[in-house]
Amino acid sequence: MKNAARVPIHVVCALIVCCLVTSLLSTGPAQAAGPQKLTYVDLVKRLTDLEYVATLPAPGEMCAQWSSYDRKSRYDEATGQYVGWEANGDGNGFIRREGDQFVFAEMEGPGCIWRIWSARPEAGHVRIYLDGAKEPVLDLPFQAYFDGTSEPFTRSALVHTVARGWNNYTPIPYQKSCKITADKGWGAYFQFVYTTYPKGTQVPTFRPQLSVEEKAALDEANKILSRGGYAPAGVRPEAASAEDTVTIAPGERFAATLEGPRAITNWGVNIKFDDREDEMQALRDLVLQITWDDEDKPAVWAPLGDFFGTAPGVNRYRSFPLGMTEEGYYCNWYMPFATFAKFEFLNEGDKPRTLELKATYEDLRRPIEQFGRFHARWHRDAFLPEDAARRKIDWTMLKTTGRGRFCGVMLHVWNPRGGWWGEGDEKFFVDGERFPSTIGTGSEDYFGYAWCNPTLFANCYHNQTISMNNKGHVSVNRWHITDNIPFQTSFEAAIEKYYPNSKPTLYAAIAYWYQAAGQKDPYEIVPVRERKGYWGPIEVAKIKGALEGEELRILRKTAGNPAPQDMSGYAGDWSNESHLWWTEAKPGDTLELALPVEKAGTRRLKMQLTKAVDYGIVQLSLDEKKLGGPIDLFNRGVVATGVLDMGIHELSQGQHVLKVEIVGANDKAVKSYMFGLDYVLLEP
Repeated sequence: MKNAARVPIHVVCALIVCCLVTSLLSTGPAQAAGPQKLTYVDLVKRLTDLEYVATLPAPGEMCAQWSSYDRKSRYDEATGQYVGWEANGDGNGFIRREGDQFVFAEMEGPGCIWRIWSARPEAGHVRIYLDGAKEPVLDLPFQAYFDGTSEPFTRSALVHTVARGWNNYTPIPYQKSCKITADKGWGAYFQFVYTTYPKGTQVPTFRPQLSVEEKAALDEANKILSRGGYAPAGVRPEAASAEDTVTIAPGERFAATLEGPRAITNWGVNIKFDDREDEMQALRDLVLQITWDDEDKPAVWAPLGDFFGTAPGVNRYRSFPLGMTEEGYYCNWYMPFATFAKFEFLNEGDKPRTLELKATYEDLRRPIEQFGRFHARWHRDAFLPEDAARRKIDWTMLKTTGRGRFCGVMLHVWNPRGGWWGEGDEKFFVDGERFPSTIGTGSEDYFGYAWCNPTLFANCYHNQTISMNNKGHVSVNRWHITDNIPFQTSFEAAIEKYYPNSKPTLYAAIAYWYQAAGQKDPYEIVPVRERKGYWGPIEVAKIKGALEGEELRILRKTAGNPAPQDMSGYAGDWSNESHLWWTEAKPGDTLELALPVEKAGTRRLKMQLTKAVDYGIVQLSLDEKKLGGPIDLFNRGVVATGVLDMGIHELSQGQHVLKVEIVGANDKAVKSYMFGLDYVLLEP
């Protein structure tokens, strides 16, 4: 096999203009395609076919999701109102009951299930019925769809558990229909993502006993996806490559051009930095923009680092279309164009930056009219729903009009006060839908993990590249390759955002999609002052002179688990954003804490406690002397009590004992008998 030619990027177009005359591909109108006939091997190949993702969808092609979302969320056609839009009981939703069975999903074919996910699959059976058959083609404990014990769900790139999220990307096609039911004890939380093909498309009816050829195709897909971004389309002998090293001064730009029709199949960049802070700043200072054909507006605009699927800074990971490695950052999205491609790199920082660039490109294998143009746009809070009162908490990841395919998103969360940021469901509105055809069960579920688990993971289709234990920076991504979302006239991808910007919890996103040539997206350039500087140290308020509850020494306890708890995720004011949280106790149990007094004297004793629906009634004592009567800590939400005046006391120098006794609970309370001590203040 011959090595690909290597030439500087800035002279590429001069070398290939002559090739345009002899192009074998039609540049006229694309021929109308007849109904497709897809074998199981054809469907498996789409697991790794980034070229197909770039094709424009045929009328009638759609992708949607059945999930266990809270059915209280609905759209009222009569009033035009969104009802229960914040409903968050997303673990057990289903269509209906049939006897002792739960109906999870019903689809008309031809179609294919591309993704199954759960947060807690258990032993109860889940059955998949295809094409009207009375017997299920799959009848397995729900866990067996994910645990690698049942063929053909045994290939680790396609079937895996990451950060407590269970994922299965093995294709399950059907020609006429699909119905999914479950027994009691199936677990909690599910998602089934499926594509419906245009009428007339022929697909096989799935069977778990695959042929030798079908098994080999799955093995090959698993091999390709297991190694991340290495040559996803294989080594094509006709491909050409280009590379260059450029230094861009502050305020300057570098442009590289290529004439078409062509497709860029891979490109990458490597940059060196002084330290972590330097790379975080530089990768927001540097901007990538790509313009296709004769458009007057770039289709790709993003801070350079974010474009590669993670932010801020360099966070090494390897996935199928994008990644950051020690050798540099790579992009495998297939990028077709008709006449002209222009890559521009802008340096909006105050230091010169040296970029090592490389790219691979090839002739088109389909008529250009069959392809969309690759788009990627970075933003913060752009195009939030105008009807915010009706669609409260929806945060827009992408909004556009025209024809194309949505194929992925990277979400960067700045959450300095901590607390779980990602309760919110994803919602995809296709072609003017009032109720989304995709509605999920939680943000982490959309990104393929579960239970707000901060463990980092890297996978071919979904990644958590930063977590900081959910306090600080979080960066997650998801790539829709087989489960891309086709649209004909419009598309909106939203994700619920429960915490307001004022907390602060701030989102930034870059969406990736294909759109028909000549159809512009609505996004504008974001100035550098809005891309940087919005994250940084957060001052934590503390009551001056207070003894923090979470720092008091525990002398004795009769039961339970006293430990610090981060309260930054709750809407209230706790000193040091924390308290001492006593759990697993019951009426009659006591907890004794050391209360140090540095100098003898008369002191007014003040303190702040915590109230919630599962907190108890407590009796407080100081040196075995009761501090007033019992205190009822029941409340419907988690709040601080405010300052409690516990009287004036003569205190000697040295250690005193603050005792907490659980004496009961409010009739309305959940009987968990919890207790929280924020601080104690001894005022002269």
